[in-house]
Amino acid sequence: MISRKRSEELFTTAKTYFPGGVNSPVRAFKSVGGTPLFIKKGDGCRITDEDGNTFIDFCLSWGPLLLGHNNSKIREKVWETIQNGTSFGAPTALENELADLILSNNRYLEKIRFVSSGTEAVMSAVRLARGFTGRDKILKFEGCYHGHVDSLLVKAGSGLVTFGNSSSAGVPKGLVNDTIVVPLNRIDLVEAAFQEFEGQIAAVIIEPIPANNGLLQVSKEFLFCLACKAKKHGALLIFDEVISGYRVGFEGAAGLYDIAPDIITYGKIIGGGFPVGAYGASKEIMSRVSPDGDVYQAGTLSGNPVAMSAGIAALTECLKPGFYEQLDQKTSRFVSRIEAHVAERNYPFRIFRIGSIFWLAFTKNDIRAAEEIDPAGMDKFRVLHAFLLDNGVYFGPSGYEVGFVSAAHTDEDLEFSAAKICEGLDLVYA
Repeated sequence: MISRKRSEELFTTAKTYFPGGVNSPVRAFKSVGGTPLFIKKGDGCRITDEDGNTFIDFCLSWGPLLLGHNNSKIREKVWETIQNGTSFGAPTALENELADLILSNNRYLEKIRFVSSGTEAVMSAVRLARGFTGRDKILKFEGCYHGHVDSLLVKAGSGLVTFGNSSSAGVPKGLVNDTIVVPLNRIDLVEAAFQEFEGQIAAVIIEPIPANNGLLQVSKEFLFCLACKAKKHGALLIFDEVISGYRVGFEGAAGLYDIAPDIITYGKIIGGGFPVGAYGASKEIMSRVSPDGDVYQAGTLSGNPVAMSAGIAALTECLKPGFYEQLDQKTSRFVSRIEAHVAERNYPFRIFRIGSIFWLAFTKNDIRAAEEIDPAGMDKFRVLHAFLLDNGVYFGPSGYEVGFVSAAHTDEDLEFSAAKICEGLDLVYA
């Protein structure tokens, strides 16, 4: 087993400073057991912890590092910018540059507003939808996660079309009562919700590629029908592309499926490893945002020049010819290598994949909804996760989380990792 002595010391100290010893819950390794690794550095597709252990990384900071760790283009652009200061609380040319890069290459947006996280982007998009429509209720889907926004920290209630129950203490019941929860892939229940709450629903919000509770399968047809239903009933459609944005293509899932939502939210990749989020829409909808309109939203570090420069460098690389095609092809080869081994051994195991996002699932079934995930699979993931750590491969410490391939992963890295995953599956199913 790898040594975790230094990580253990740091974790013991961290627990005296932070709840659970971490600043984001899943990092505590509770789902997989053991001490969380304290990371010292990253380079390319590899990370090294405080004990000197090096791993091929498929977590990639939970998705933002599309180009891998410590990318030279991002590092150089950030260093150039930081020579002039780190924050001004005033407009900079870098905001214009990143906005132009995004809007000139996205058919679905006309104006954008930068914020500092994906959660903040979603929170602002929901407020904008309510302000634009003059309605209060939001329709969301079971199994989709939209950050720690109060009104969206809601899980399904007891019915098929229902007000949800809070997924967190501290969320006022009044906010929960304005959130309607519907199962994924049930357009009939979406229509039923619109009928029951006619004229009250401001927006339908969905991860068009649900990737926070497994990688759930949602069809293009369902998303298209969702857009039609929202329009028919005077509601806005919000695509939460915090994960899928710039990951499955420069225009995200909207471009992949050629569906035009009313508002799109972004995060993760858009900041090149720095804290950045954004929400965007048509000129008409965005005209309601302060100071042009009456929907207030502000942020001291919004459009931070260092973060903007990182985003510019990252998205410039994404626009290079063949970038996404190459990323998709090598992810496909990686997944196929594992699938061949699984088929040969007839294991009840599948890898779900969209572009360079993938998810390891201990089942033979299609999974189209969160409730179809067998919790017993998490015990198997715990065994696989421990084996992979001991063999130099790092996944996020939860079986419900997806993995990512970056531009920095080579075919050799992926072949090595696939072989180790296969060995780990042999152990799991021994």
